[in-house]
Amino acid sequence: QLQVEDDDKIGLYSYKVQSTITSRLANTMIQAKMVNNAKKPQHIVFDVQVPKGAFIDNFTMDINGITFTSQIREKSEARKMYSQAKAKGKAAGIVRSNALDMENFKTEVNVPPGMRIQFELHYHEMIRRKLSSYEHTISVKPGRLAKHMEVDVRIIEPQGLRYVHVPNSLGDHFDGITTISKGEKKAHVSFKPTMAQQRKCPTCSSTAVDGNFVVQYDVNRETTGGELEIFNGYFIHFFAPENLDPLPKNILFVIDVSGSMWGLKMKQTIEAMKAILSELRAADQFSLIDFNHNVRCWRDNLVSATPSQVEDAKKYIQAIHPNGGTNINEALLRATFILNEAQNLGMLDPNSVSMIVLVSDGDPTVGELKLTTIQKNVKQSIKDQFSLFCLGIGFDVDYDFLQRIATDNRGMAQRIFGNQETSAQMKNFYNQVSTPLLKKIQFNYPQESVSDVTQSSFHNYFGGSEIVVAGKVDTENLQHLESIVTATAANAELVMETLRDVEELDGFMKKDKYADPDFTRKLWAYLTVNQMMAERNTAPTAALKRNITKSILQMSLDHHIVTPFTAMLIENAEKDEIMLADQPKDPRRGCCPGTLGLTPNAPNNNNNKGIPAWANVTAVPVSYMPEQRSPPVSSLSINRVDNDPHFIIHLPKSQRNICFNINSEPGKILNLVSDPDTGVTVNGQLVGAKKTENKKLNTYFGKIGFYFKNKGLKVEITTKSITLKDGSYGITLSWSDTGHIIRKQLLISVKKESNVTITVGEEMSFMVLLHRVWKNHPINVDFLGIYIPPENQLSPAAHGLIGQFASEPEVYIHHQRPGQDPEKPQATMEVKGNKLTVTRGLQKDYREDRVLGTDVQCWFVHNSGKGFIDGHYKDYLVPHLYSFLKKP
Repeated sequence: QLQVEDDDKIGLYSYKVQSTITSRLANTMIQAKMVNNAKKPQHIVFDVQVPKGAFIDNFTMDINGITFTSQIREKSEARKMYSQAKAKGKAAGIVRSNALDMENFKTEVNVPPGMRIQFELHYHEMIRRKLSSYEHTISVKPGRLAKHMEVDVRIIEPQGLRYVHVPNSLGDHFDGITTISKGEKKAHVSFKPTMAQQRKCPTCSSTAVDGNFVVQYDVNRETTGGELEIFNGYFIHFFAPENLDPLPKNILFVIDVSGSMWGLKMKQTIEAMKAILSELRAADQFSLIDFNHNVRCWRDNLVSATPSQVEDAKKYIQAIHPNGGTNINEALLRATFILNEAQNLGMLDPNSVSMIVLVSDGDPTVGELKLTTIQKNVKQSIKDQFSLFCLGIGFDVDYDFLQRIATDNRGMAQRIFGNQETSAQMKNFYNQVSTPLLKKIQFNYPQESVSDVTQSSFHNYFGGSEIVVAGKVDTENLQHLESIVTATAANAELVMETLRDVEELDGFMKKDKYADPDFTRKLWAYLTVNQMMAERNTAPTAALKRNITKSILQMSLDHHIVTPFTAMLIENAEKDEIMLADQPKDPRRGCCPGTLGLTPNAPNNNNNKGIPAWANVTAVPVSYMPEQRSPPVSSLSINRVDNDPHFIIHLPKSQRNICFNINSEPGKILNLVSDPDTGVTVNGQLVGAKKTENKKLNTYFGKIGFYFKNKGLKVEITTKSITLKDGSYGITLSWSDTGHIIRKQLLISVKKESNVTITVGEEMSFMVLLHRVWKNHPINVDFLGIYIPPENQLSPAAHGLIGQFASEPEVYIHHQRPGQDPEKPQATMEVKGNKLTVTRGLQKDYREDRVLGTDVQCWFVHNSGKGFIDGHYKDYLVPHLYSFLKKP
């Protein structure tokens, strides 16, 4: 989905999706190329949906020839490094979306006029078999017409392809555009609509391409024990036996009927449940539990699924009227009690499979509310005897909790979205788990040839699905795998009859240029990380959880994949511009990642990349152009020659610079800006030199504090570090870093050992300069200078040593005459009703040249600015670094 402010001005000249499936491993690339034809910068969002459970492994961005590539880092380290980004693109973020089984990868960039930009995202996933078919779903949502558009899918399956089918999921509009060419082991699917075909209607400027492109296929199955593939030191065992009769099942449906289920959700649930009950087999036993703050049972024990019992159950469901709270704990414990009692009384066929299906749309509000306690209670009650499947309905459900209790109890969870398709989604999920074929499967591999084995499954095997086992293999001991690989089950023993000829697979894979030579390793890593995440969710102790987290982190870094413990850094070749792709803390509600704007002149202005326009001053050499007015210097500077805080106030209307010094003591805090209306205050704390010189101790700014009250943000800049504080959250950069911190649309941009700019939207910005001195200097110490542009949108209530000049006073300078020093003439200045004697001189502006500074002509006001500033300089002393100035 590509969104921009001015739709007509952005050209999407290419939108490509390329996906290659190698033996169930899909590698997908989504690429968009755009250009900004507008006369002003445009805000572009690259927002693509990635299947839930897929691993993003790369993202690149090319902006006018500057390429950004990605690397995976441990999350906290990545966030630290994120603070080192330069204002070039907007921060990327992974945000959970409201799409079925999808999550969003989102990048925002503010693109200057005429600039070209290319986004490219890569991810991989294992395609799972459901209902006897592999289904590969690609989200195709370009958001606009594309001059060139294509979706290209290649399938390479060593087992051989039984069929390939592309349902018309994007709509009848595209009937006949997709082409499929299929060979024995390979297939190619292509979808290339022209611009005319993409249009919603012949005269429309909007695109009809908006949805999922789906490819379904299945492979040939010859052996009862499945297919074993060995390649590059890893093995993959696909296990999907056919022609087995389903086992009888004992099933309890536990349905949430609390008030929040009222309306469409309940209507759809009733409709789905009636259809599901109709599909129960005669050998099955079942019952229904419905719950709100209370728990009710249709029958206190399991009954056979005879036509009359099924009809009775449907009538019971039809009469449900949702109201009240949600007591999940008691409902699940009642269900496990019924199953356990039936088991203890010998009422269950030993060859049957027992399961609970929970349907709920919310968190518990009655009874036990602590999710970890509910999880523990259910686990203790189920005792690994049967499976729990969870259907989470709607957007507000705590899906992570449902996933945890399901995987904890040999089941799985699915999110169902409360819309017109709710009942179809529920029936589809039920169909996946309604035909258990095997139970308690165990794979026995010879230890001498196989290690690090990972299995993707629950304990039961359902019809139309597949269990995948992967591991590392010792190629020298391959003969041990011949005919020894067995999968045992309670009601069947299935033996691997043959081992695929390893050399034949090797040759086949190496011959195909599209095949991923790394597919076995990636599949193994994919399964292993997923298994470890499930184990981490159910870890009984904090220590074990920490160890598993460590292993997941190591796997993520080794195999370059984004997991909840890693983040992706996107950076340019110089590594001085970094963005972050990260997951939000709350997966239900998504997050609003910080964003960065591209500075319009950045690509062609490498010296000043990331510095706001106001900070790029062009100094006018005074000696050559004495008749010209001095350049606009934007407020307070620190002169390295005289050392005490020197203020240069630039008055834009009269185009004059007025200077004054403040002499105070170390430790004192001076207020520079205090604006109660905008909620901004800026203070500087003085630090003294190492010793006095000519009986005088020089002072400097050693610490500057910014408080943005409306955002609740504090920024402290010292000669050692830059810290942002937001309540208990804090992040610190040292001056040896280059990069950004972004929080609540406040951008802090650090240029290594040089300066910090703080930008608050379009309203205001500040620059702080670092002055380093020789470490062993006998007198001088490191200090800071601060620049505040007069364009800052301060209110008329602004005060402070600099803030008071946001409303420019009338200044009249006359009667120029020679001074004691022939190079420093004197004059009379009339300001604020005062007549002052002022001296013409030069001050230094260090923004351009940090060592020597740039000379700036100004009129100097003596006696600590008396008469030019309101009151006495001591009136500007404040108690804390974040204090507002109390007006006299």
